[in-house]
Amino acid sequence: MTTYGTAGTSVERHKQFVQVNGVDLCAETFGDPADPAILLIMGGGASMDWWEDEFCERLAAGPRFVIRYDHRDTGQSVGYEPGSPGYTGRDLVTDAVGLLDAFGLDRAHIVGLSMGGGIAQAMAVDHPGRAASLTLMSTSAGGDDLPPMSAELQAAFSGAVAEPDWTDRAAVIDYLVEDARLYAAPSRTFEEEAMRALLSRVYDRTANMASAMNHFMVDGAGGSREDLAAVTAPTLVLHGTEDPLFPSEHGRALAKAIPGARLVLLERTGHEIPEVAWDTAIPEILRHTAG
Repeated sequence: MTTYGTAGTSVERHKQFVQVNGVDLCAETFGDPADPAILLIMGGGASMDWWEDEFCERLAAGPRFVIRYDHRDTGQSVGYEPGSPGYTGRDLVTDAVGLLDAFGLDRAHIVGLSMGGGIAQAMAVDHPGRAASLTLMSTSAGGDDLPPMSAELQAAFSGAVAEPDWTDRAAVIDYLVEDARLYAAPSRTFEEEAMRALLSRVYDRTANMASAMNHFMVDGAGGSREDLAAVTAPTLVLHGTEDPLFPSEHGRALAKAIPGARLVLLERTGHEIPEVAWDTAIPEILRHTAG
């Protein structure tokens, strides 16, 4: 395990590489390991950079011990050939459990966004003793009775927009900025400059951006709404009122499926966790993880 430490303005940060399930994953921690632990699990094709520094620092000031990490094929974690993921969705679940082991944690508060929310659901069902609580953001348990994604996203998923040359930094960042625009709340001005800066960091930390698309080739990590009836972890559902991938009815159905779950809708928020939502989301997460 190699550790790099830097002292931030408010909390201490350490980046390290840990071996989990026979592969190397890159993780970063914020805060004091003696505080209650929060494991942040990001969505498909996304590195830990999408959990922005200030978001993590504000959680750590809670005080909490915050862990974010790069999934396989993202950031500085192990990578595979584009089009040939050497893992399954279930492996991504056991990676999250293995990270708790690597940090010597019997359990942690699990916060998952989108695909990360599916991983969190699977953890709570298959490894119930490891989740002190769940916070499920911008995610779904599925079902044919729920509204579909927006027409714009359906067009994007159909291949109407050609993928870039993944080795062309400028072209990839342009492509990903426009992709992020599709997921953002239409009622809010899209912060293109901030998104471009974030995606520049993502590109520069990633060995092969094309490999990140492998996530969309593996089977889903989550289960069904019926499975969620067995969840015993206290659950908070945070869902954007303008989510174009999983309209807010998905969040309502998710909260209804989990016994005792609490739903908080995030105004002017799409399939994302933008800064405008932090003043609601961060206090809600800290409140939820205080027990």
